[in-house]
Amino acid sequence: MKTYSIKESEIKRSWFLVDAKDQTLGRLSSKVAQILRGKNKVNYTPHIDMSDHVIVINSDQIKLSGDKVNKKEYWSHSGYPGGGKTKSYKSLIDDNSDSIILNAVKGMLPHNKLSNQLIKHLKIYKNGNHPHKSQTPKLMEI
Repeated sequence: MKTYSIKESEIKRSWFLVDAKDQTLGRLSSKVAQILRGKNKVNYTPHIDMSDHVIVINSDQIKLSGDKVNKKEYWSHSGYPGGGKTKSYKSLIDDNSDSIILNAVKGMLPHNKLSNQLIKHLKIYKNGNHPHKSQTPKLMEI
């Protein structure tokens, strides 16, 4: 019995539109990560970029469960001694709400070279306007 592996020319990519308004961050990001990975397709192959394009709109209206709005912090380091920085969720949602969803989805993708290709298929916008209307994305319910 032979194992069939899909070729790059046989991959069909679709466009999906996700409205993040009043959605929980973790549930939304895990669903988006599955689509970016290509796990929604019947011929899923783990080592090939089979991802569809995902457009997330209304990223500034995403919800968190519990009291995470007040307690959640994002940590980064510059690489230099004493270069650690923390930012609260409240300050990020006002300044750069796109990075919250990007960070959550990126953490749910595999940590290898393939994830750098997959994350390029994710487009995030603060409000309901996006420049991808000509691709006719399908509205996806989460």
